[in-house]
Amino acid sequence: MLSVVLMAALAAGAQGDVWRDEIAWRGQQAHMSVAKDGHFTLAGPFGTRDIGAQRMRVETASPMFDGLFAMAQEELTQDSVTAIRDGAFDHGQPIPCTCFETGAKWPYVWTRDLSYSIDLGLWQFDPQRSRNGLSFKLSDVRDPSLPQGLYVMQDTGSGGSWPISTDRVVWFLGAQHLLDDKVFADNVYRALNDTLAQDRQYVFDPRLGLYRGETSFLDWREQTYPAWTASNVVFIGQSFALSTNVLHYQALQLAARLAKEHGESANAKRYEEQAASLKKAINARFWRADRGMYMSYIDGDGTPYDTYDLLGTALAITSGVAEGESARIALANYPTWPAGSPVIWPERSDQPIYHNRAIWPFVSAYALRAAREVNDPARIAHELRSIMRGAAMAGSNMENYELLTQATHVEDGKLSGPVVDSPRQLWSVAAYLDMVNEGVFGLTQRGSIEPKLPVSLVPMLFGDRDSITLHTPERSITLRIPRKLQGNLLVTDSIRQHGTETVVTMKAIDQPSLPMHTDAPLYAPAPPDAPTIEKDDRGWRVEADGKVVLYADGQRVGTIDGNTYVAEGVKPPCVSVTRVSEHGMESLHSKTVCGGDPISMGDSWPRSWTASATGRYRVWLRYENNHGSIETGVTAAVKMLAITCGNEAPQSLPIVMPHSVGEQSSSYGVISAKAGDVCRFELEQGFNMSDLSHFAHYTGGKGGIEGPLNDARIGDLIITPATGTP
Repeated sequence: MLSVVLMAALAAGAQGDVWRDEIAWRGQQAHMSVAKDGHFTLAGPFGTRDIGAQRMRVETASPMFDGLFAMAQEELTQDSVTAIRDGAFDHGQPIPCTCFETGAKWPYVWTRDLSYSIDLGLWQFDPQRSRNGLSFKLSDVRDPSLPQGLYVMQDTGSGGSWPISTDRVVWFLGAQHLLDDKVFADNVYRALNDTLAQDRQYVFDPRLGLYRGETSFLDWREQTYPAWTASNVVFIGQSFALSTNVLHYQALQLAARLAKEHGESANAKRYEEQAASLKKAINARFWRADRGMYMSYIDGDGTPYDTYDLLGTALAITSGVAEGESARIALANYPTWPAGSPVIWPERSDQPIYHNRAIWPFVSAYALRAAREVNDPARIAHELRSIMRGAAMAGSNMENYELLTQATHVEDGKLSGPVVDSPRQLWSVAAYLDMVNEGVFGLTQRGSIEPKLPVSLVPMLFGDRDSITLHTPERSITLRIPRKLQGNLLVTDSIRQHGTETVVTMKAIDQPSLPMHTDAPLYAPAPPDAPTIEKDDRGWRVEADGKVVLYADGQRVGTIDGNTYVAEGVKPPCVSVTRVSEHGMESLHSKTVCGGDPISMGDSWPRSWTASATGRYRVWLRYENNHGSIETGVTAAVKMLAITCGNEAPQSLPIVMPHSVGEQSSSYGVISAKAGDVCRFELEQGFNMSDLSHFAHYTGGKGGIEGPLNDARIGDLIITPATGTP
């Protein structure tokens, strides 16, 4: 039948790459056998695992592929529970919830884990359990003195949670698939309006047109952010992340669509305009032309960081934020290794393996989706094989793997890891299921069938067959391939419906694709110490230790060696430096230092200040928040600073004061004032996660069972001229 095609395909690659019943990797093997009753047995470095027949099955030439699909369904059943628990909630006692738990080592429901898992297709497997889990992450407000609403919860996290971390809007990525239930749909629309309005008030920066907050999912800050954020997370809350902004873009798009369905044309138009503006800002601010990639995050003043993450890149592509050639180039330029694609790049040489030096299957699944979006057959095959190999060699859909070996543990002294690696991790289970349903059989989230299958996978999946089939309880999808495979990507030629069976006849096309970036340096250089800055007769003199790259007020000044002068005007600049490796990679930035002598005002509120010149001024507070560990909690203090200058319109700034190590500076905002104007500052109460009713169950720290807590010890109000117009 297809022997000629098979021989040609095998000639193009090694015999061991066929992956029918065995996968060989780094001197070890995993083997899959199948019994007549549909049971599978997987043997590998982990031992042996029996896998029962499942309600969905695939018929391909690869028992390995078919058996791992059954294993993912078996693990989804194991993750389907009637109660959850976490040591920080209800004193670790079981909480009734007919929902999905996060994994063998994480028997709870986390907003981002569940939402990404549902978006990766779990809504199709158990819609009611999916709704239940999502509903568990919604909450009203327990403080009657605050504005009421229905909000998505940001889980405990860096510096006391939201608004340091702001990716809770990922909830809508999952919820959008489950709107056929009217009660749930009504709650989705209410939570969408309330959550977006709250984020617009507290984390949207109108100067840059972006939403502030931590990268989505990459929430172990020392792994991905500068080392000095280990003791001060204000930078993270002030910065902007690609992934989190793309999630806000998708939430705004959903809000516009639902507003139209509710007959609210004015709201729909407002959301559409906000989404369009945000898309434009993301492309303007995060695209780094010299790399041909989207940066993972940038500083609060727009300073670019030479660091990248796969989830943010993939979401930018699948959401439509990245379009055309930019989307193709961004994915092609994102580095990869034989085992798979790292979730961050470049890696950190001083950090253990977890997000650093790691492959995460759920992120690989989004990268596979992105590869399908840009019709890149090599990348589709690469991510698919990475997901398969990891599950086969570990005997479970693990949380993560080490980048170079795809092992679940690598001994490397204090850098050993992955530090935590849970079996049957929910979003890894979802990744495998999505890789089969959409990645191979083309069953999209919209319900359409659009296979895009690399010809390189024909030997594994088809062997000498001319068709493969996905069987579900409701339908079956059969893919048929032509006798001649002249091209590198199989796509739909025709579709026929025979009762509940959909038969897709495919054709091979030659799809030009950019070569994968497989020769990137692994590590970024270590960042330099912070520079010093002083004013003399010539201007502002910046001095650094050796040859570094200087940035001032969000802009790259260039390479200096020792010292230079910047900003010879009156306003003091804020500067940081990076170090460049022999490969041209920049390190993360040093701490930022600013010139000049800020004005400090203490005493009671309100506080007054007279502007000496017309212009923009940066404003922040000195504070101490000792209500919890800098790693976790829900008591980041959030206030609103209300400002009235002369007869000008009132201005308002959100001020965030996360958990701190001693006294430090809060987040800052920028105001405008005219020379001679007396500005009056009032401090008003804001909102934090402890104000949500759900956190009455939080027993792992303050702001929980004992009541809401949104406070800090507040010191001086600091004002300095603002430089650099974003």
